[in-house]
Amino acid sequence: MQPILITLGISLLIQAIFFAFAATFKSDKVTDLSYSLTFIIIAIYWLLIEGTFDTGRLVLATMITIWGMRLGSYLFIRILKIGKDARFDGIRENFWSFAKFWLLQGVSVWIIVLPAAYYLSLDTTTQVDVIAYIGIAVWAVGLITETIADIQKFKYYDIPKDERPKPWIDYGVWKHSRHPNYFGEMLVWWGIFIFVIPALSGIGWLTVVGPIWITILLLFVTGIPTLEKKMDKEFADNPDYQQYKETTPH
Repeated sequence: MQPILITLGISLLIQAIFFAFAATFKSDKVTDLSYSLTFIIIAIYWLLIEGTFDTGRLVLATMITIWGMRLGSYLFIRILKIGKDARFDGIRENFWSFAKFWLLQGVSVWIIVLPAAYYLSLDTTTQVDVIAYIGIAVWAVGLITETIADIQKFKYYDIPKDERPKPWIDYGVWKHSRHPNYFGEMLVWWGIFIFVIPALSGIGWLTVVGPIWITILLLFVTGIPTLEKKMDKEFADNPDYQQYKETTPH
């Protein structure tokens, strides 16, 4: 239980530090940055604390670091460009409502990172076997998918509104899914869980709650439902969007 509680403490502490800045300046600029950075810090913390730099630990820590740096830098550049996150309109001005979001973010990071924290905090030497390679492959597909999706979407919305072919992006990977970035994100964490499977035993299997949690969040809570509601409201009377929605899966 000690690694689990320490990981929770680290996650909540980092959120508290960034929340102090965000609440003081009513800013959205560090919200997503703190999210990505927390995963990296937790992975590096357990890698250094255990002091065992075997192949398995190094590979897993590298996977999380690459993912975190990619996502964190993209989201930070995006928020600097757009100035604010519409998700927090009416929330950032209310201290306790804003604090609840940051608390949820801290707890969510803790749950999602549990498989990796468990693996990195083990006393035994870890190995990279066939199952781990499958996990790396799933992780890589997820990372590539969400990276391509983010690049295509970023470039699309960088086009002046009056020059866009449509008010929404429906080409590239977005032609095959309305939310390919979220699909990629889910694959990343399922890939990480698959990677750690060879080291799981007993209570360790409960860490499957990590990928299950991120999947639930994106499918039913803060990810897809939020964007779908926004798009449905904005394009309710647009037949082209309705056709895109009917013919293109989540």
